[in-house]
Amino acid sequence: MNENEAMSLPFQRVAVVGAGAVGSFFGAMLAQAGHPVTLIGRAAHVEAIRRHGLRLDRGGQVESVTLGASVEISAVRDADLVLFCVKSTDTEAVAEEMAPYLAPGALVLSLQNGVENAPTIARSVAQAVVPAVVYVATAMPEPGTVKHYGRGDLVIGAMRSPADGGAAASTRLQDLVDFFAGARVPVRISADVMAELWAKLMVNCAYNAISGLAQAPYGRLAALPPIRELQHAVVAEVVAVARADGVELSLQQSLEAMEGIAAAMPGQLSSTAQDMARQKPSEIDHLNGFVARRGRELGVATPANQALYALVKLVESDPHG
Repeated sequence: MNENEAMSLPFQRVAVVGAGAVGSFFGAMLAQAGHPVTLIGRAAHVEAIRRHGLRLDRGGQVESVTLGASVEISAVRDADLVLFCVKSTDTEAVAEEMAPYLAPGALVLSLQNGVENAPTIARSVAQAVVPAVVYVATAMPEPGTVKHYGRGDLVIGAMRSPADGGAAASTRLQDLVDFFAGARVPVRISADVMAELWAKLMVNCAYNAISGLAQAPYGRLAALPPIRELQHAVVAEVVAVARADGVELSLQQSLEAMEGIAAAMPGQLSSTAQDMARQKPSEIDHLNGFVARRGRELGVATPANQALYALVKLVESDPHG
């Protein structure tokens, strides 16, 4: 990329906050396209990247990607695009910690599970926040290495109606589409990104906890009729809670989307399964736990989601692992 091309881009420098598997993958894609990228993550990951670059494994083809890495949140200072990838449980604390260092015109893109994160970030920062629905299968088998299993696309949109933000907001969304397109990352703008986030939440609720409790990939779940029956119950509950919360999801389309995930990624272990295997806290409070909590607030029964949430919490509470 020459200097003139760089100057014409909508974003000059990228920081990835909470650079785990997902953030490191998208950071690597942008870095491979020639953009200055800094990953902000845990010390072991940062040290490995500083030693030999980020190892990106795609279908057995391993490449070393050169990019910046830091353990300091202040490394967001020069970025005009921030990919915010921390676990939902840490969103509020990290957003508050990041806020003093953000450049005035920076754009924060939330690449997180759940439906509450972008509004939570926006309460802590003055800059624009854009929610994104992430469709990618990744894992971090060791510090400094990201393994890509499939997909790698985003759906973005305004937190509120696009009309609320006017032409400037629409331009910023299109800037993101164009910027990621240059890194071979497909991005689609949705007129109702919150409904898309609920749809992704529905899929996560149907797979994550069960995959975690059984330490089983999606294909094994789909092959067992009693598990598929449980997943259908989970989906129906999420659709009912979303409707009570003012978001319309089609039950039939939701069931079809849920079924399609196992067909597309049969070998994938959920992020919850990966967390549980490492005895790390999962995001279950913001997945099935959120649905159960919101269901109680709205008067919608969610026994399947409540049971899965409780079982994951039980496993996580075992001090002996």
